[in-house]
Amino acid sequence: MSHIFPRHTKAALPTVSHGEGVHLYDTSGKRYLDGSGGAAVSCLGHSDKAVTKAIKAQLDDVAFAHTSFFTSGPAESLADALVAHAPEGLDRVYLVSGGSEAVEAALKLARQFFLETGQPERHRIIARRQSYHGNTLGALATGGNMWRRTPFAPLMIETTHIAPCYEYRGRTAGESAWQYGQRVADELEAEINRLGPETVMAFVAEPVVGATAGAVPPVEGYFTRVREICDRYGVLLILDEVMCGMGRTGTLFACEQDGVRPDILTVAKGLGAGYQPIGAMLCSGEIYAAIEGGSGFFQHGHTYIGHPTAAAAAGAVLSRLVDDGLLDRVTPMGERLDAALRDAFGQHPHVGDIRGRGLFRGIELVEDRRSRRPFDPGRAMHKALKKATFENGLICYPMGGTIDGQTGDHILLAPPFIIADTDIEELVGKLDKSLQQVLD
Repeated sequence: MSHIFPRHTKAALPTVSHGEGVHLYDTSGKRYLDGSGGAAVSCLGHSDKAVTKAIKAQLDDVAFAHTSFFTSGPAESLADALVAHAPEGLDRVYLVSGGSEAVEAALKLARQFFLETGQPERHRIIARRQSYHGNTLGALATGGNMWRRTPFAPLMIETTHIAPCYEYRGRTAGESAWQYGQRVADELEAEINRLGPETVMAFVAEPVVGATAGAVPPVEGYFTRVREICDRYGVLLILDEVMCGMGRTGTLFACEQDGVRPDILTVAKGLGAGYQPIGAMLCSGEIYAAIEGGSGFFQHGHTYIGHPTAAAAAGAVLSRLVDDGLLDRVTPMGERLDAALRDAFGQHPHVGDIRGRGLFRGIELVEDRRSRRPFDPGRAMHKALKKATFENGLICYPMGGTIDGQTGDHILLAPPFIIADTDIEELVGKLDKSLQQVLD
């Protein structure tokens, strides 16, 4: 009998044995193609020797030192490297242990910034429906993933949500993509004015929406308009790149492709590539200066922030991405994956949309392609598909509630950046087989 408290008490999971490249193996010898990088984590695959070497070398020096007493070489080097590649103006890095911690740190820093600058009335957070920002209470309250939020609603801080930029479902007939983006961005201004501009602290958004809606990119001009609105009302723009950042969409930071600079940015997942638990919050020099010139103390912290071994791993991951050119593979291999998906499913009667950027792709399933009518939620298509793909040796990330938290099904794909053409063929082939099994 296992004493592990699992994610699902009724699931009997195989035991992982080892990993090699883009594949994982269980103790029976069965091989699985990791088509989603777990949860968009394993960007380097499962056997990167440079990263494991860096971890071992750091362990020989020192594994851990608490940040109330010491900084460390790996943490300082990682921060330098992140800032060197970050959007202009972001020049401080706060290292944490994962995505939810990064978002919690961002929210608390935003609040403290306004306290330090004499604006204590600013405390309200605006985010978007069909978003996800983490599972701790502050992050969960910020996100718009209703399935995850609902059980814990009585425990959460009050937040408000506007429409996402979800072109496939939201753009109306006769409306250009630009017009649609401006319309939904303008909902932010309306919500700021409804709440009272003097009370609004931050707007939080994923540049490319991940798990909740399935790799939904913004239309051109959307985030430019959002930035303008935030600047007009003195609202901080927090961009959550926990899932879509660190090269996943083709640039190291996803927001680069939309030409927008946030005030605070969060990363995790691909930062450690699964080799160590790590995340980071990056903030502007203006925000840091407010703390430094005020109380001098960020009233936040966890035991394992700035962990030297985790920082050494992330530093090696970043070097592999940038210095060794693995980031350069994301766009061309993403285009090949997209082409293969469109060739196999572009005219499929139950595939409504194929979307995404880089090696971050989503497929939205529908009961009727012409009307875009989703499947009855009672069929739980995403659950059936997850089971079928796993039995067929493919790990992907199907989710339900795509449209409104209850209806809609999608598949999220986020394979390692080392994926090859033969791996793409295997992925699409196994996905095709699984769809046929589920839909027959």
